[in-house]
Amino acid sequence: MAKQSVGLVGVGLMGHGIALNLARKGWPLGYLDHPGNQPTDDLDALGATRHADRAALARASEVIILCVTGTPQVEDVLFGGTGEGGLLATLRPGTVIVDCSTAVPASTARVAAAVAQAGGRFLDAPMTRTPREAAEGRLNLLVGAEPALFSAMQPLLAAFAENIFHAGSEAGAGHTLKLLHNFVSLGFVTLLGEAAACAGKAGIAPEVLVDVLRKGGGHGAALDRLGPYVLGGDSSPMKFSIANARKDLSYYVAMAEGLGAERAVAGGVLADLDGLVDAGHGSDHLPVIVKHFAAKG
Repeated sequence: MAKQSVGLVGVGLMGHGIALNLARKGWPLGYLDHPGNQPTDDLDALGATRHADRAALARASEVIILCVTGTPQVEDVLFGGTGEGGLLATLRPGTVIVDCSTAVPASTARVAAAVAQAGGRFLDAPMTRTPREAAEGRLNLLVGAEPALFSAMQPLLAAFAENIFHAGSEAGAGHTLKLLHNFVSLGFVTLLGEAAACAGKAGIAPEVLVDVLRKGGGHGAALDRLGPYVLGGDSSPMKFSIANARKDLSYYVAMAEGLGAERAVAGGVLADLDGLVDAGHGSDHLPVIVKHFAAKG
């Protein structure tokens, strides 16, 4: 079966890994030129096409992958509004939009309806894991799609993902599951950050704290990502900004509120992250919360 031509919007830390795997595995690839992109020389060397605007990318693509920051950016790319028209204005009939961003599920449902009205098909496929796994083609994808579309898109998604979960048939199911995942994962990191800062104030050696947690109930991916910062100031295992964490938690709290679900713990995590962003620390990697919490009080 011939591989579809793919257009990618958002060649950032995660999107670059997606693009690199698609290009290396023979998918005809184009990407939107944007100042926020990572360096693309490697993509160009693999034959990827750089598109100057959204209209050109839409005309050249059978599948368009969105890997942008959040709901406002998804809506802008598709509908327009920042001085450039949206992708939907020039969408080819039958084009599949794959939204790998983290977004508000209620918006995703509206976006999916607009894509269908424009003659396209839509699935949400937000990611978990880090830029390292993105570069290795080992992302987790949480997909909301009708079963037939989910099945049809498996070869393309498998080009950059190790685990692909079918969250449900409704548009937004993937984004709902992603917000649940990020509440848990980012909540754990924030909790551990508070604990590490408290341990420092109490005179507990960092290596002892981390060792105890690793051999007890604190063991897990959150500690693996935070531990190197606690032990040696290395935040690179989690290149995820405090501002992005704050955005994801705000989406989760809004979703939980809309569902009438309990959200007291989520509200506490969000309050922590709000305070750090308001203090000007939003661009720091999330593990650096340990230093910021330790400076309080």
